[in-house]
Amino acid sequence: MGKLKAIFSIPELRQKIFITLGFLIIYRIGYFVPLPFVNQSEMLKNLAAQQGTLGQVLGFVSMFSGGNLSNACIFALGIMPYISASIIFQLLAAVWPPLEKLQKEGEIGRKKINEYTRYATVGICMIQAIFVVRFIMGSRDAGGQNLAVPGWESAWVTWPTMIMILTAGTVFLMWIGEQIDEYGIGNGISLIIMAGIVARIPDATGSLLFDQGKLRTTIFTLGGSTTGDVSFEKLVVLVLLFIGVVVAVIAITKGQRRIPTQSAKHVRGRRVYGGTRQFLPLRVNQAGVMPVIFASSLLMLPMFLFMGIANATDASWATTLRTIFERQGYVYNLFYIALIYFFCYFWTAIIFNPKEMANNLKDYGSFIPGYRPGKRTAEYLEKVMMRITYVGAAFLAVIAVIPSVVQSAMNIDYRVASFYGGTGLLIVVSVALDVVQKINSHLVMRNYPGLTDD
Repeated sequence: MGKLKAIFSIPELRQKIFITLGFLIIYRIGYFVPLPFVNQSEMLKNLAAQQGTLGQVLGFVSMFSGGNLSNACIFALGIMPYISASIIFQLLAAVWPPLEKLQKEGEIGRKKINEYTRYATVGICMIQAIFVVRFIMGSRDAGGQNLAVPGWESAWVTWPTMIMILTAGTVFLMWIGEQIDEYGIGNGISLIIMAGIVARIPDATGSLLFDQGKLRTTIFTLGGSTTGDVSFEKLVVLVLLFIGVVVAVIAITKGQRRIPTQSAKHVRGRRVYGGTRQFLPLRVNQAGVMPVIFASSLLMLPMFLFMGIANATDASWATTLRTIFERQGYVYNLFYIALIYFFCYFWTAIIFNPKEMANNLKDYGSFIPGYRPGKRTAEYLEKVMMRITYVGAAFLAVIAVIPSVVQSAMNIDYRVASFYGGTGLLIVVSVALDVVQKINSHLVMRNYPGLTDD
């Protein structure tokens, strides 16, 4: 309690926390503002009847985007279009010389790339909004009732208005994320995604423990029932899996490969300085949670694309490709793992520069024992980072596919599996650790004990 009191005793830190919470509250309020022209009650009935791919895809997309596709709201697209645009420009900056040159211009170049990213976000939003509106306006429930409000199914004002509202909602979320980055604490985009995931945990827990408002009796018996209800042993496994994933995420996130360094001795007057041994910490999971978010968002694009083509043209090849990219598909998981490895190395290459680190060690008069300063040190650092990144990427890949394995092995609802031992939990724990680290830096800077200090 003393450490928590110290947090709110610092005016600047207290202001940052309240600003962050205020923006997240605004996001959650907009989450429940419905789109016009949509019959919400009929849409909820239709999605409740969807037990297959569509319901699962919509839930998966909503979880990682911070949106709400299952209850058409103004933030239905979430923040994923902005993440997709960021991926595009980061990839282009690595292969296109003009963007690479712009990236090296420091703060001015970064602002220019951010401006291009915002423009691309608007374009991606409008494309995705067209598919979402087409799904809403063209879908019917089991009784043949259209999901749109009667009388507005084919009105000329309906489509443009809904597309503009969905686009404006994502742009507003992008603005909220940037405001949190500048005036709040933590990464704004990650916090928005985390808030969307945490808000779904009570619903997943309720579906696990309750059935139509009543506590499931099968959770107190062994073996459950023939209907696939959650039994006592399944509940124990889920709890142990939850604890194990949390511990593993914290261990890998905080894990480091410490490389010993030696500072050179130098004489000033009659005194000898330097000669001390220190460590250069290299994080095992240098890329954090970003590879998982990038891989998830990138795999959503072909899923929606083939779904839209299949609905518009009834093409068999589009239906086949849509099936391949289903959330539970074996091929999908292979692509998922491959993209996680790719983005782990890609993101690490962006934020970790072995040549610059070797030059910094050389400038400060330090060296790694057994390796000459300069090129040899840079090659050694790059070799070590390549190896530990492989381990970090393997960990992220295992965590990412756990929900599919748990769902198929234990025959439980995917909503439950996705929160209790999967990527959603990874994002929540990683973002929470990042926020705690930023709070610690403020406390230590003002000579207060950190939250994780003994």
